[in-house]
Amino acid sequence: MSTDKNRATAAAILPLVGGPDNITSIAHCMTRLRLSLRDRSLVQDEALRALPAVLGVVEDDTYQIVLGPGAVARVTPEFEALVEEARSAATPAAAPAAQPSGGITADDLSAQGAALKEAQKARNATPFKLFLRRIANIFVPLIPALIGCGIIAGLNGLLTNLGWVPAVVPALASIASGFMSLIPVFVGYNTAKEFGGTPVLGGAVAAIIVFPGVAKIDAVGLELKPGQGGVLGALAAALLAVYVEKWCRRWVPEALDVLITPTLTVLISGLVTLFGLMYLAGEASAAIGTFANWLLASGGAFAGLVLGGLFLPLVMLGLHQALIPIHTTLIEQDGYTVLLPILAMAGAGQVGAAIAVYHRLPRNGSLRATIKSALPAGFLGIGEPLIYGVSLPLGRPFVTACIGGAAGGAFVGLFHQLGVAFGSTAIGPSGWALFPLLDGKSGAGITLAIYAGGLLTGYLVGFTATYFFGFTRQMLTDLDTGPDQAQDPDATTATGTPPKERVPA
Repeated sequence: MSTDKNRATAAAILPLVGGPDNITSIAHCMTRLRLSLRDRSLVQDEALRALPAVLGVVEDDTYQIVLGPGAVARVTPEFEALVEEARSAATPAAAPAAQPSGGITADDLSAQGAALKEAQKARNATPFKLFLRRIANIFVPLIPALIGCGIIAGLNGLLTNLGWVPAVVPALASIASGFMSLIPVFVGYNTAKEFGGTPVLGGAVAAIIVFPGVAKIDAVGLELKPGQGGVLGALAAALLAVYVEKWCRRWVPEALDVLITPTLTVLISGLVTLFGLMYLAGEASAAIGTFANWLLASGGAFAGLVLGGLFLPLVMLGLHQALIPIHTTLIEQDGYTVLLPILAMAGAGQVGAAIAVYHRLPRNGSLRATIKSALPAGFLGIGEPLIYGVSLPLGRPFVTACIGGAAGGAFVGLFHQLGVAFGSTAIGPSGWALFPLLDGKSGAGITLAIYAGGLLTGYLVGFTATYFFGFTRQMLTDLDTGPDQAQDPDATTATGTPPKERVPA
């Protein structure tokens, strides 16, 4: 039954993106189906947003359909299968449907959001930001394993503290720690794959970092330890391997390529890793951990305010991707990243702002319906539908959402400053979905209470700031109209009474 549902979702999406002939590549990340398209004009954006399974659409370097965690991993294979079947059967692509017209509705705001996103995309297409995007592509495939192992680690800690079934604890510890002990190998594999090298050679070079025998090497007076440098060392080692391999491909005779190229790639990159990169990456990793902990311990409230308030703009600018290796490094070092719970407060501010928009525009049934459908995902940390469909095109509510995120971040950061440090054992989830992944040194009860308090603060401040300061009088005049009231039976008039039934002209 579940497979039928996923296939039905894929079948509904396919004609709305121009059919199989309009698709050049298919991929997915944690929450989004990512499509490369031949002709963007064939996409029926509003019809896509109207699908029950679609939480929103985002246009970046690819056309991204937000389906949510779990769902996207099930729908994507069905979508790929349908595309392949349709191409084999030479099924013609569906023609785009006529787009409805109307006043200032959720569809109009979504169109404005898409236009803003397109403009931002052009500004984001800098070499540095494209490089950050490629770095993110290395770590995103690792998120499911990080989440699974993180939850198991949390369960193991709970059982250890309670003293229950002690025989199970070593097994859970092994399951939770196995992936983390080898994560540099996966990072090296994905790095080589992303930058055009042979993936297994990138993994082979990165494996040197976690090999126990490195402790016996006298690296020019520098003491080496297994795991030193972690994911940053693996990333650097695999990048070097890619460039060595490409150099070898240009100069090694074709008849000898299969023997010489992999040998030189692993040998040269391995020696540089052992006698340089491991030490340098180890120092960089230690500095990141020290700085993050110092920042929150000494100026937690202010640091939390800045981080929580600026995270949504960082997402818009594409700079949030630079944080992924930092999160992973902190998880390697401390078992959790102290930054993610604070950054998650940006989503809380966004949810509070959206609820305020809902109440300030009682006659705009279309926008209220969009908010109601997107709020459940927003509570779970999936903010794209609310950002690009509501707050960003409205303008001021995006700013007040950032204020809510800043307040929630300051709340969580204050407790770090008071000595109650905690973080997330994995990256990816946010909002309520982050609760199972929280860990800290002060006990589960206090950790969960502080994080919940931060979310509540973000909701309340985001709501209050948006309700009182998120609209000008002209905005309310333009937006609080009822052309689509019939879509929202809960819509009320400004006086709080249900709208009168409209009589056709």
